[in-house]
Order: sequence, then C-alpha cells, then structure tokens
Amino acid sequence: MNIRKGDNVIVLKGKDNGKKGKVVKVFPKLNAVLVEGLNMKKRHKKPTRTEKGSTIDIAHPIRRSNVALLDPKTGKATRLGSKDVNGKKVRVARKSGQEV
Repeated sequence: MNIRKGDNVIVLKGKDNGKKGKVVKVFPKLNAVLVEGLNMKKRHKKPTRTEKGSTIDIAHPIRRSNVALLDPKTGKATRLGSKDVNGKKVRVARKSGQEV
C-alpha cells in the first residue's frame, strides 16, 4: 500500500466525494485508510454510572481504491512514483514530480 500515515488524500467516491483530509491510520490487511474527519458515522454510547448516554460521531475506514494522494504542488489527485536521491528511495508525485 503506497499511502502512509500523515499523507494528505482526496476522496474519489462515496458520500465524502471531493473532500480532503489527513490519514490517521492505515489498515493494510483490510486495504483501507482512516481519514481524519471523513466517513463519519453516529454511534450510540450506553450510559454508565458517571456519564449520560449520548450519540457520538466516529470516523470509519475508507477503502484504499476510493482515495488518492494529493499533489503537494497543485492540490489535485495524483499517483505515486519513486526516484533515487543521494542513494535513498524517495516517494514522488507523478503529476508534478515533487517529493511527497
């Protein structure tokens, strides 16, 4: 999976289509990513002795195929490539050629 924690992505499909966010967590086995503030769903919280019951919003994972990496230069969706810089492999945006 070429998307990592901390990358900026754009959602390509679904109810959050076109929205941008930062990757909080990556699930390689599920082929999914958790994006901050996107794909929010309501969950009911059961009351306890100290707290009242309530509904809370929780971010759910999005399939990897439904998100794309943001180009740092243009801010549009791009694919990822790699190139060698001083003997190290660096991730590069395909559209602009800038490091990610």
